[in-house]
Amino acid sequence: MTPDGLGDVRFIGGGSGAGKSTVSRRLAAQHGLRVVSTEPFSDYVGRAEADDAPLLHAFAAMDMDERWVRRSPEVMRDTFHAFHGETFPLVVDDLLALPSSPPVLVEGFSLLPRLVAPLLTRPDRAVWLLPTPAFRRAAFESRGSTWDIAARTSEPARALANLLARDALFTEDLRRETAALGLATIAVDVSLTVDELTRLVAVALGLG
Repeated sequence: MTPDGLGDVRFIGGGSGAGKSTVSRRLAAQHGLRVVSTEPFSDYVGRAEADDAPLLHAFAAMDMDERWVRRSPEVMRDTFHAFHGETFPLVVDDLLALPSSPPVLVEGFSLLPRLVAPLLTRPDRAVWLLPTPAFRRAAFESRGSTWDIAARTSEPARALANLLARDALFTEDLRRETAALGLATIAVDVSLTVDELTRLVAVALGLG
């Protein structure tokens, strides 16, 4: 894939629990797309120098309480590497290394609007999912992952509350940034079924 070919890549951004992975899998099956997930931070630690990704390396060095219990949601948001684009150059490198087919669909919370926008050649190549707190909590509960992170801390209830509050702050950041850049978003609440969300994303990405 050449740099010019990135214009054919489709992007689904949004916070954790927004439905990105589920919708991506469905669209891949329906339209023959290759899905690339940008979320597992451990995939990038060994590839990014500490000078280039200081927040990533600081996060990797923390224990679970340092990550999720001892800091405020605001500090968590302000120091989380993916929310500041530290791994995005590696995402682009990975995309450039892929063959030209099948078409690529990228999903993840590291797809920040201000970083994706310069890569877009047309508006129907990117969308951001903006979940309500109730939807995010319901999504975690439905897939049994509500306590996956929090249970590994000394104060699970506080860790979960911090994590959900951090993600809510990030969603508001995305709302402001997409609005300023004129990029597509979908509000995701508990009244929206997976089928409906998939259809809305397909339309936003020119697949519907």
